[in-house]
Amino acid sequence: MTRQGRLKLRARDPEDLRVLSACLQDALVPLADVAFLKAEQRFVLVVNRFMWEAAPEGDVLSAEVESKTEAPEADDGDARFEDAEGATPPYQRVNAGLTFDRVRSVRFRGFDARKRDEILNLLSVEAEPGAATLSFSGGAAIRLEVAEILCHLEDLGRPWPTRWRPHHEDQAAASEAGED
Repeated sequence: MTRQGRLKLRARDPEDLRVLSACLQDALVPLADVAFLKAEQRFVLVVNRFMWEAAPEGDVLSAEVESKTEAPEADDGDARFEDAEGATPPYQRVNAGLTFDRVRSVRFRGFDARKRDEILNLLSVEAEPGAATLSFSGGAAIRLEVAEILCHLEDLGRPWPTRWRPHHEDQAAASEAGED
């Protein structure tokens, strides 16, 4: 983390990638912002990241994200965003850049990468021997064949407020069953 509260992480092994994955859960990924720079052996994307680390206290939050990050500092010089009822939305999103270096090839599954106007919902980033896989809702995936895990994530710009918190069916079922 930088002093401005922006997330800046590097992943070099599967454990690092798990932390990075927790920070990226529920990021929105416009296909227009995804590119494989073959000559540079680099895969890059810009995502709209839900800031789990800034969720209100008591909200469900990944222990990995919570232990590795801190909430961004408030900037009293900014105008406050309020909804129609005058309440400030409790959640935040931010654009973030994600790069993987030493990428040999990229494979897409479950979507047409040529449909640049589509937006995918990122669920996880996982390491396998010689590969990293980005898994999305609906069974879509991007598999990166890599020489080694060398990944960077950095928040770009300022966060903005949102009242929409990502929701997962398994969370709803656990809440109804009384499992928190």
